[in-house]
Amino acid sequence: MKSMLSAFAMIAVIAVVASYGLHRAGFSAAQSGSGPDVRLDGE
Repeated sequence: MKSMLSAFAMIAVIAVVASYGLHRAGFSAAQSGSGPDVRLDGE
């Protein structure tokens, strides 16, 4: 039981670190889905 809870805690830590790292590296959905060819103003 201890090892399962430890594994769940490590999954949460890895998810948070990966999310922060990818966002910091420029792989966020907002940065990868926008660019000069994307029009968001509806014109």
